[in-house]
Amino acid sequence: MKIRTITTGIVLDSPKDEAIVQKAARFNHQAKQFFQQKGYEVQSTRVCTNSWADYLLDFSASEMLEQLQNLETLCQKLKLDGFNIGYVDNPQTISLIPTINKNTSLIYCSSKIGDAENGIDLPSVRESAEVIKEIAENTETGVGNFRFCASANCPPGIPFFPAAYHEGEMAFSLGLESGDLLMQAFSAAKNLEKAEEKLQEIYAEALENVEAIAREISETLEVPYGGIDASVVPALDKKASIAYAYEKLELARFGHSGTLAISHLITRVLKGLSVTLCGYSGLMLPVCEDVGLAQRATDATYNLTHLLLYSSVCGCGLDTVPLPGNLSVDKIEAILLDVASLAIKLDKPLSARLFPIPGKKAGEMTEFDSPYLVDCPVLSVE
Repeated sequence: MKIRTITTGIVLDSPKDEAIVQKAARFNHQAKQFFQQKGYEVQSTRVCTNSWADYLLDFSASEMLEQLQNLETLCQKLKLDGFNIGYVDNPQTISLIPTINKNTSLIYCSSKIGDAENGIDLPSVRESAEVIKEIAENTETGVGNFRFCASANCPPGIPFFPAAYHEGEMAFSLGLESGDLLMQAFSAAKNLEKAEEKLQEIYAEALENVEAIAREISETLEVPYGGIDASVVPALDKKASIAYAYEKLELARFGHSGTLAISHLITRVLKGLSVTLCGYSGLMLPVCEDVGLAQRATDATYNLTHLLLYSSVCGCGLDTVPLPGNLSVDKIEAILLDVASLAIKLDKPLSARLFPIPGKKAGEMTEFDSPYLVDCPVLSVE
């Protein structure tokens, strides 16, 4: 298991508030060293803010972009791996996101398309679909959408980007890369009952150890600790593949009958852990970030509808899902409506990070040039 991210949340009143960004970056560096001294690999340190509507909308579009580029330059100097400016929920503001995305490289953000209190925000859903389409067309392989998602019912304090945003005093949370623990647990199990027992045992020990260090960091550096997003997140490694871990139980291939039951089992265990949980704390199924999921997409054992079904019992929603480049805005909107409907009906956080791939049809292979993504076939959309 690795620490995927130490994410520190701050509140900005102005994009010129460099001191608070510097403070968060210093904390991240110290926290990273703390974990490394305890033997953990820390893959990234990140900062997220309150909604950028709070501190950028008094600027003109060109001034806003200049301020964000200045922030990005600062983040590069501070050696931050990512800076998330939070969400916006107004269609006119959401429409600015492709320009931000095109002219930055470390800036992440999201749109809010609904929540349990207010229901689905139909105008924001439509504008978010337009944004996904435009970002895809602005980047050769559509990979610009790696830094944007449409979110529904997502709370503050999620450490994973792009859905992350923050409210209140500066605090930090942790996201883990723990697909290897899932593989370990399921490899040692002969049936679902044993799988649940082993999963609870292995994850409880691993996360309690991480939390003990996090609390020590919090006390030593005097920064509040917000919790661990316990979501199972894979690595680009067969030994940490979520799909291949499922198959250790020998029920069937990932995507076949039994996949929903296993997904529910995993989430049930994670939600029952005694550590402080935050974010999704479920199961992530990022199609282009897991070699096993990519292979099973090649084998056509699952499709977009299956992924939506699994989202009903696990975490995240639709993540790094490759779609046909000629997909219409109407079709993208329909997918977002499904995600928002699930999130609101079940009162759980879900998001959609969709990758329409320019020039690619369903069944054709992606051709990413990214260390974070694995190639797989483009999924069809009915």
